[in-house]
Amino acid sequence: MAGAPSICPTLVYTDAKAAIKLLTEAFGFTEVAVYEGEDGSVLHAELAYGNGMVMLGSKGKGGVFDTAMADAGPAGVYVVVEDVDAHHKRAVEHGVEILMEPTDQDYGSRDYMSRDPEGNIWSFGTYAPGAA
Repeated sequence: MAGAPSICPTLVYTDAKAAIKLLTEAFGFTEVAVYEGEDGSVLHAELAYGNGMVMLGSKGKGGVFDTAMADAGPAGVYVVVEDVDAHHKRAVEHGVEILMEPTDQDYGSRDYMSRDPEGNIWSFGTYAPGAA
């Protein structure tokens, strides 16, 4: 699949709809697809940022993945952004918990770190793994 991401972090949330709202409104992800169950739960969602994607769904819906993730702790996701300070400002305006303000790193990146309401750590910065 040319152009499709090769790796997609996949998360489960107690309130997947709130997670989608946070990721799109505060972090600038684009909603690609959201499939809901009859009860309104999120069976599967795909959100894009740049050439990457994250998939998520509601906890407690059954299935092998949901069962395997039942006791999993929070996850950490790193997202490459062009303007860390502008991205950080947007997140702050939406009430996101900031763990580390935008900081210049010794390895040349500028990053900030945040935590979503369900404990997942979202880092945003200019470091692009594998870029020459």
